[in-house]
Amino acid sequence: MKDLVAQAERYRVRMQRKKEIVNAAIERANQEKGLLLIHTGNGKGKSSAAFGMIARALGHDMRVGVAQFIKGRSDTGEEAFLRYQPGVEWYVLGEGYTWDTQNLAQDIETAQRGWQLARTMLQNETINLVVFDELTYPICYGWLNLDQILIDLKNRPAMQHVIITGRNAPGTLCEIADTVTEFRNIKHAFYAGIKAQKGIDL
Repeated sequence: MKDLVAQAERYRVRMQRKKEIVNAAIERANQEKGLLLIHTGNGKGKSSAAFGMIARALGHDMRVGVAQFIKGRSDTGEEAFLRYQPGVEWYVLGEGYTWDTQNLAQDIETAQRGWQLARTMLQNETINLVVFDELTYPICYGWLNLDQILIDLKNRPAMQHVIITGRNAPGTLCEIADTVTEFRNIKHAFYAGIKAQKGIDL
């Protein structure tokens, strides 16, 4: 019994210290600004995490813009649900994966045309959250000018949040970001021969 009492007291003291640390951190975090978030890495869930944040933003009556680069399909569950929600602008800017198109000139033109549309969202103060899904790929392939993208991101409305997803996010992009999360695979069903599943992958 004494051991349980002592254990409970140690736990209480530990949690009290933790509460003081957390409260102090919350007190220091007194700035408000539009955030730039990067979801990168080889793991599954980068886009899904961004789409989950769309649901969170809509719960706060925020307006959302989505620009999907590379992907050309319009039958995913997230698009079927989210693009028709009030306050959402959704654009599928790609024409399919590069191994499907197999046309370099076409892929470059598609990416550049897509960025021109994407820029309009960065200039729109009424859009609170912008998601650039798989933007890192046309950047890494050299189809888009990274310096121009950095300028456009810097010049966006002060309170506008932006999420960029995709593997191999460039270092200069990560440097200007407020939050960078790297997703990594521990295990993936696809590599065991299991095809993409509705509601999980699509």
